[in-house]
Amino acid sequence: MKIYTRTGDRGETSLFGGKRVPKDALRIETYGTVDELNSLLGVIRSMKIAKSLDRVLERIQSDLFVLGADLASPAGENPKGSVAPRIGVSNVTALEAVIDGFAPKLPPLKRFILPGGTLPASYFHLARSVCRRAERLAVRLARAESISPQILAYLNRLSDLLFILARWVSYQAGAKEIVWKR
Repeated sequence: MKIYTRTGDRGETSLFGGKRVPKDALRIETYGTVDELNSLLGVIRSMKIAKSLDRVLERIQSDLFVLGADLASPAGENPKGSVAPRIGVSNVTALEAVIDGFAPKLPPLKRFILPGGTLPASYFHLARSVCRRAERLAVRLARAESISPQILAYLNRLSDLLFILARWVSYQAGAKEIVWKR
């Protein structure tokens, strides 16, 4: 299989069902940002992190592939009986379970903190902000076209989890959180 097809040389790409759209279409921008987030999680996984955390991130990366396919597959536009995977309620509740597993291990947060800490924590904060961008794009897309509401819920919950994980890896390393001062 060749990696290049030349079909995108004029600024268009195909959705899952074959429909051609401009590469700067909001749907493409949205799942491109999800792809960027997935790559950033891959960077975090390449760092020395706990095996249990690596397994969590591997699952999230798999979910993000499904979420990208979901975004690349507008409802009702899958010819030839092809069915794209979809993000569901179970994906969202799985994130909530992970949050509920990590959050109680952290000291209560009484004030805003600045992004930073250890290198992995800093990358988790960066991933959280990319996730929030993906969520904002998905909200815009949902106003313009039909997408699953579970996409919005998943991205919202994932950004919460990434914040918790940023705090958790710093806490595990004994790094002090920097409190925002007015």
